Amino acid sequence: MALLIRNADIVNADSRYTADILCEDGVISRIGPGIAAPAGAEVIDASGKFVFPGFIDPHTHIYLPFMGTYSKDDYESGTKAALVGGTTTIFEMVCPSRDMSPADGFATWRAQAEGKACCDYAFHMGVTRFDAESAAQLREIVTREGVTSFKIFLAYKGAFGIDDAELWGTLKLARELGVVVAAHCENETLVAQLQRELLAAGRTGPEAHHDSRPPRVEAEGVHHLMSFAEQTGARTYIVHLSCRDALDEALAARARGVRVSIETLIQYLVLDKTYAELPDFEGAKYVMSPPLRDRSNQEILWSGLASGLVDTLGTDHAPFDFQTQKPMGRDDFTKIPNGIPSIEDRINLLYTHGVRRGRITLQQMVAVASTNAAKIFGLHPRKGVIQPGADADLVIYDPDYRGTLSAKTQTQNVDYNAFEGWAIEGRPSLVTVRGEVAVRDGRFVGTVGRGQLLRRSLDTDA
Repeated sequence: MALLIRNADIVNADSRYTADILCEDGVISRIGPGIAAPAGAEVIDASGKFVFPGFIDPHTHIYLPFMGTYSKDDYESGTKAALVGGTTTIFEMVCPSRDMSPADGFATWRAQAEGKACCDYAFHMGVTRFDAESAAQLREIVTREGVTSFKIFLAYKGAFGIDDAELWGTLKLARELGVVVAAHCENETLVAQLQRELLAAGRTGPEAHHDSRPPRVEAEGVHHLMSFAEQTGARTYIVHLSCRDALDEALAARARGVRVSIETLIQYLVLDKTYAELPDFEGAKYVMSPPLRDRSNQEILWSGLASGLVDTLGTDHAPFDFQTQKPMGRDDFTKIPNGIPSIEDRINLLYTHGVRRGRITLQQMVAVASTNAAKIFGLHPRKGVIQPGADADLVIYDPDYRGTLSAKTQTQNVDYNAFEGWAIEGRPSLVTVRGEVAVRDGRFVGTVGRGQLLRRSLDTDA
């Protein structure tokens, strides 16, 4: 069925204007004034609301075996939550263990998503070991499946982490194939040493997590990646950058000509390290890597988004229950499952604390939460823009809505909300996935399993 949105205040990353939008056969077929409704079309009046291209989360962990447990969402609950929050495409990290082949890892993650995903999705293919066998399989995944980004960890030694020879091989292959390499940047040796010293000193609670991974540890990880990227010419993408020190290293490399894009997370913009210091183990709710930082870093990251120095805003959504999973590390902070649930709240927090507070414009919000990710990872102009021929992924956003975030009302399948009790000023009133209405007034009304695995284009400058 066709969908016609009248009086749309259309906000793209580089424009804003009012027109009607006609969606047919899953794509935007026409934009202009006074479009006549086709027979049988649903007509929606968007007066008084913004219409954004569907938002893209470039960094999620819907399915994640991690630290002896599994993330709580599956692809049904996780993508429903994404849609309720205005996100219509997610990038999921495929994270096989070192003893699992890339082919088996990809098949495992794809099987988790098929038939369950309610929004479209793409994969960053994790490289957790690099040898001749894995290189051959990675080539096959890129060419056969249209997966055009890798994910590497310069942390989690002995688990997901790769050594320098493997880093070199991965970047060389990525350069050859035209693949973007997304990287978790922390120096794994420094982390391991600091963890041992803190535990030996009796600092076992979640408040010690930050001091085991201080800003310079992250900055050194970024510097290390940039050195290898500069020598190989590979295109890189720093995930979840959290602080000034790391940003300085990335920008210095960019100034030297290193091709690097930078992602930060919504939690780094609105939370600080005092949350991980809450008493009675409450701080465990906020343990993630890199950790929440001193509040002084927040305005630096907001400024980075506004100036274009920081390219994208993700979530690193990794939901683990506070009551049953976080306590795995009650007596040893290194065993607390890392991550927070945030896929549902990213856009509303970005609008409330960014646009409404004058830190970023509406167009900048679209750029960092949709368009830039589509461009970096080979989905533009199919995704990330409202224009004829693009997928009809649309978010009609009500700026007059007022509400409160709570675990009691969220869609995410986890027993707490990291932003419990926070007020929001705006939310999506209607969300579409390729022309089908998926959310109305904060409730999922779409089709389970409608989400598609997206083929993406390669870096043509490789």
